[in-house]
Parts: sequence; structure tokens; C-alpha cells
Amino acid sequence: MAALNGAVENGQPDRKVPPLPRPLRGLEVKYTKIFINNEWHESTSGKKFPTYNPSTLEKICDIEEGDKPDVDNAVEAAKAAFQRGSPWRQMDALSRGRLLHKLADLLERDRVILATLETMDTGKPFLQAYFIDLEGCIKTLRYYAGWADKIQGRTIPVDDSFVCFTRHEPMGVCGAITPWNFPLLMLVWKMAPALCCGNTLVIKPAEQTPLTSLYIGSLIKEVGFPPGVVNIVPGYGPTAGAAISMHHSIDKIAFTGSTKVGKLIKEAASKSNLKRVTLELGGKNPCIVCADADLDLAVECAHQGVFFNQGQCCTAASRVFVEEQIYPEFVKRSVEYAKKRLVGDPFDARTEQGPQIDQNQFDKILELIESGKKEGAKLECGGLAIEDRGLFIKPTVFSEVTDNMRIAKEEIFGPVQPIMKFKSIEEVIRRANSTEYGLTAAVFTKNLDRALTLASALQSGTVWINCYNALYAQAPFGGFKMSGNGRELGEYALAEYTEVKTVTIKLSQKSP
Repeated sequence: MAALNGAVENGQPDRKVPPLPRPLRGLEVKYTKIFINNEWHESTSGKKFPTYNPSTLEKICDIEEGDKPDVDNAVEAAKAAFQRGSPWRQMDALSRGRLLHKLADLLERDRVILATLETMDTGKPFLQAYFIDLEGCIKTLRYYAGWADKIQGRTIPVDDSFVCFTRHEPMGVCGAITPWNFPLLMLVWKMAPALCCGNTLVIKPAEQTPLTSLYIGSLIKEVGFPPGVVNIVPGYGPTAGAAISMHHSIDKIAFTGSTKVGKLIKEAASKSNLKRVTLELGGKNPCIVCADADLDLAVECAHQGVFFNQGQCCTAASRVFVEEQIYPEFVKRSVEYAKKRLVGDPFDARTEQGPQIDQNQFDKILELIESGKKEGAKLECGGLAIEDRGLFIKPTVFSEVTDNMRIAKEEIFGPVQPIMKFKSIEEVIRRANSTEYGLTAAVFTKNLDRALTLASALQSGTVWINCYNALYAQAPFGGFKMSGNGRELGEYALAEYTEVKTVTIKLSQKSP
């Protein structure tokens, strides 16, 4: 019998599944200071703030607390690095791309360290941090490394006596304020296109989760980025974050977080220097399951869509609309999935769900769960904290949810799945769009016409068909309505970090 291609008999090595990576328990945190000009600094005020492990509620370490004077210092460094004639501005585009590739190489090398730090600081399962967050970071860096020398303008036909063309130029100093749910991934989503286009950066990581961002500072220096190109100022939103938002020498700001804070940032930008603003904000995302859908697939995707990352995702499938013919069976299977979900130590390879990020988020989720009970939704499972552990909440499923309930309107940002029923396509389109948000949506159906009809009608920046959370570095991501402005990822993100300049040349009418 002929051997299969790739089998040992054909001379190919026997490809065994590699062992799962293991976290570095007891890892020492090396980087806790402010990173400016490729050097580590103490805060101007001398203040520090603690960062905690949400799994154990124990303090990990103290971090230097940046404030307005530290932001000013970081901006001055970034401005100097962006000046004409600086090493960064004189570097050719291909070399910028090589630096991004080298940074991706170092993320590959230190992947276990970074995943361990991310798990310590956020409570997300280690294997998810390693295989999803770090994988996304590495692919995003490599994607934009490839774009660095391919950003170009156009030649525009005008009158015969003129030549007209455009240049796509870097904006200058860019601010980035990143969230606590995907600290490293959201940092890379902003940093990679900004550096690809030739900008400089001042970054403020979320105060709950600064560890991986600061570690990146050490890699920036190791790779060989010139001083001042990337600066990282840990601190609080109302102080360091506000200083970045209001700064007259910052040309653009990118923020991922709540709609409430996004409004404050846009207001600050308008009151200062009208800096350009990219916002990726909240979502109350519809997941529509039609009667003809592959039910096993739909149940699994809807489950992962809402419970992934402890439910702390702007993309969470937090409004599941199920066609009434299959509603009872969908609810039954969803409850079975939720009851089997393993909650516990995020460093344990078996764990699927870790703790919520902090006490405030934990309390908010439980309060919304109580509102669901009081307003008449049927609690199918969960609904409680796991009492013998810190900030852990049991996976929760509600059925018989109506559109006027708080759990159907407000962004829960926790492990809670509200399931609603619908009768017709027109009805579910109207209900799905009746929200101030418009980040993502999903449709499960085997009917191509129905899928495309819904994809066209839904007011969302992303629509997934028969899948969920299918995110790629090549595909733009962003929201409609109050889910944000602008786009991250893909070629579209390059426009967020460049200015278009038109150059028009009058040709001499004299004979040469």
C-alpha cells in the first residue's frame, strides 16, 4: 500500500504535537518604571501605584505613577525623535519594517514570559494569552512590517501644464491609551501601524494592567528603535490619560475602552488642538441564530463569543437572538455548555475562565445579574460568585430575556449570556439595530441570501457569518455609532496614522 505524503515511510519526520507551553510561576517583574528616551525613570512626583493579581487579590508590585510632568517629558522626547534630520526620520522605510520584524522576533522569543505576565496581571487563562493574544501581536507586527515600504501616494491627472501628486506622510507624535482586557494586543494594534508609518508614540497602559506594556519597552530598546520613538507612561486615566488627551503637541490619539471615557477624550481633543482621534469603544453585539443554522456550531460559537476572556470583550455576543422554532433546544444546549465551563486558576491548563479584573467590575456584573432576575428573565444557570475564591463568577445564562431589560441593553462585560427569541428576519433586524452601539454582529444560517441580507442590514462595523471573533491583522476593525470612530488593523489603519499632502508643480512653458 502506498504511503501517504508526509508519513515516515516517505522520509518525512513524524510530526508529533508539541507539548503545551508552561507558565513561569514565580516570575520576577523586572520593569516597573516609566520608559522615556529608551531609559527607565522614576515618576516626577515620586508616587507609585500597586498592580494586583485578580486571581489571588495579592499585590504583584508597585509601578511608578506617571502624571502630567512625566507625559510632558515623554512628549518632548517623542517630538525630538520626530524632528527632521533625526535618526528615526532619516531611516528608510524598509529599515522601519525590519525593526518591526525584529520586535516580532523578540515577542516570539519571550512569548512565555509575556503570556505569564499577562495572566498575572489580567487573570486570563495562560494558554489563551499564549495562543491568542501573543499570536495576534506577532502577526500584527509582521503584517505592518511588510507595509512599511509600500505606503505611497498617487499621481493625479490635472491640466497639461501641471503635475500633481500626493504624499502620505506620518502625522507626528501619537498618543495611545490602552485597555485592561487585552493590554498587549491592543497596544500592538496601535503601535504597529503608527511605527510602520513613521510616527513616534507616547503610550499610557491601563493602570490595572501595566506589566506587559512596560516589558515591551525593554524590547523596543533591545531591537534598536532610536530613543524617543516609543515612550511608555503608566498612570491613571484622570491624570496621565487626561494629560495625553489635552496635550497640544500630540497630533493624534488612539483609545480603546469605554464609550464614557471615549467621549471625554474626544472632548479634550476638541478643546486642545483638534488632534485626530481613533476610538474603539463598547458594544452590545447581536448574535442572530436562524432556524436553519447548524445548531451545534451556533451554540458553541455563541458560547465562546460571550464567555471568552471572562466576558470582558467589547465584541462579546451579549444579545443572542434565536428563531423561535429552535429556541428551547438552543437554550438547553447553551446551559449544558455553560455548566461544563471550567472556572479556576488561570495558570492551570484545564481552566477556561479566570477571575474578573477587579472588585468594581465584579460588583457591576453581579448587580446586572440581579437586575435580570428582578426584571423577569429566567436564570437558567450560574448567577452567583464562586464564594471560596476572589473575583470569580459562575458562567450565567438567562432565557426569556426581553429588549427592555438592563441585561439586554447595557454592556455587561462579564460571563453572562442573555438569550432572546425572534419570529421574522425584519423583526430581528429592527431589534438588533435598536442600540446606540454598532461594533460587531454575527449571523448563523445556511441560507446565503439570508446571510447577505442580514450582513447588509445590520449596523455594525464587523459582521461574522457562521463564525465569531474571527479577527485578522489584514481585516479592518472598528464600530458604527457610539462604538467608535476610525479603523484599526488592515490597510485601512494606515490612513489613521498618515496625513495626505498634495503637491502641484507648474511646468515651464518654454521649450527645453
